[in-house]
Amino acid sequence: MKPIDELRTLLGTDAVLDSAADLAPYLTDWRGRYTGCALAVALPRSTAEVAQALGWCARHAVPVVAQGGNTGLVGGATPDTSGRALMLSTRRMRQIRSMDTANDTITVEAGCPLQEVQQAALAHERLFPLSLASQGSCTIGGNLATNAGGTQVLRYGNARELALGLEVVLADGSVWNGLRGLRKDNTGYDLKQLFIGSEGTLGIITAATLKLFALPRTRVVCLVACPNLAAAIGLLHRARAAAGLSRLWPERRTGRNLW
Repeated sequence: MKPIDELRTLLGTDAVLDSAADLAPYLTDWRGRYTGCALAVALPRSTAEVAQALGWCARHAVPVVAQGGNTGLVGGATPDTSGRALMLSTRRMRQIRSMDTANDTITVEAGCPLQEVQQAALAHERLFPLSLASQGSCTIGGNLATNAGGTQVLRYGNARELALGLEVVLADGSVWNGLRGLRKDNTGYDLKQLFIGSEGTLGIITAATLKLFALPRTRVVCLVACPNLAAAIGLLHRARAAAGLSRLWPERRTGRNLW
């Protein structure tokens, strides 16, 4: 049996693409600056199938390039021109596994678009604050793999600060399960931080447990012209003082400020 046929047996015929027409959408970055070649594209539906695909790659010495929504601007999800690599896309892994409103967390699969996570949180009167221009098509796995910042990074932090736990498939096909929603976890090394921002070089993120926040009471959009950088920093300090945590966490049912 040819190696590519073995992979089809593991994942299913429709989950392994190798024709030129099927490969094309995965081989060029969003800006059209980089185009590579690939052996095939794998479209796993579950963590178990990602593990099978990476195990196959390890056995046959096939390099892997992970890809989420292919919205990156630096070519990190584009293969080289050798044609040896397997593209592994997480687009089919888009389930929202659980919502914990008591702990304000949501657990989602890596291929879930960012906007769907935001909408799921909003449906439960919660906020998932990561926000990017590409949020309709970028994926949570890609956001975490690149440690995305977004438009609210000064208030809520990078993607790293919004993740409580991860599930990751390692290069040999083994699965590291760190999907925990603990806010205070002092049990040894914080291994999830190794994978966040590593861009798939240490493992492929397949699911994440993310922090949610209370919805802000109000939103005000202002256009402010600052004469210099010092003035902009001063404005930021004043805005934080006027709209800090104590003013953003109202009591949900009555609207009364708890603080």
